[in-house]
Amino acid sequence: MDNRLNEIRKKIRLLRTEMLCAEDSIRKQVNREEDCSQASTQLMAMRVVMLGLISERNRLGGEERLLNVDERLKMEYRAVSRKPSKGALGRRER
Repeated sequence: MDNRLNEIRKKIRLLRTEMLCAEDSIRKQVNREEDCSQASTQLMAMRVVMLGLISERNRLGGEERLLNVDERLKMEYRAVSRKPSKGALGRRER
């Protein structure tokens, strides 16, 4: 099951990349005042596929909980360093 779940996650990542490229293409077409209906239709089809992959991932137990703004702000992103940086040591010795 883990292997199937990883395959689905990989497909989701690839599809997200394709969707971002399609959205960029649509923006460029809109800025040039060109017809973007074909690209938009393809993007909507990708979204349908994405929803199917997400529901399958969730069915297999790979559901990922989305954090709200408060939870994201409370997360610590900085790496813990064992030693102070050389610049900080140099300032202390003066």
